[in-house]
Amino acid sequence: MLVATAAIALAATASGGGQLFREPIDETEIRVEEDFCGVDGLTVRFDIRRVGSVHAVPHGPDGLVYFGFNLKVTEVVTNLDNDNFVTSSATIRDKDQRVTDNGDGTLTVLVLATGNSVLYGPDGKAIARNPGQIRYELLIDHGGTPSDPSDDEFLEFLGDVKGSTGRTDDYCVAALPVLLAG
Repeated sequence: MLVATAAIALAATASGGGQLFREPIDETEIRVEEDFCGVDGLTVRFDIRRVGSVHAVPHGPDGLVYFGFNLKVTEVVTNLDNDNFVTSSATIRDKDQRVTDNGDGTLTVLVLATGNSVLYGPDGKAIARNPGQIRYELLIDHGGTPSDPSDDEFLEFLGDVKGSTGRTDDYCVAALPVLLAG
């Protein structure tokens, strides 16, 4: 969902309707989360790095814009009480599969997200994996211009259309023994 919101923001920089554009993504974020994985009092810091690109191209007779993303995301999750940490590394490719003009000022976007995510312990060994693909839908306000994403606004995550097709390890189950170790 963060990626979808970023696409809308990046689309505002696109020049002229109907042109293909490609923009680099290089972001860092630090955030703190309390009660991580449902554990009362477990406060962790996320150090996140996203590197990749987003591109957009119009399709079909209405020129509705389809987005694609390629991202490498690295997250280091650190227990602030003891400095124990795990690292998640994910390669993600999101691609709009279908953009539908709903006729009411909104677009419904069906997104195919594929990738591979691996959770590593502090020794660098994999402790969980999540490869595969999912499909989900987003609701976007097109700002009165369905073929110009520069004024679009993300409204709602409509949910998964198809759940993960690959292995889906529970990252909390894998991470908690490491993060809580004495």
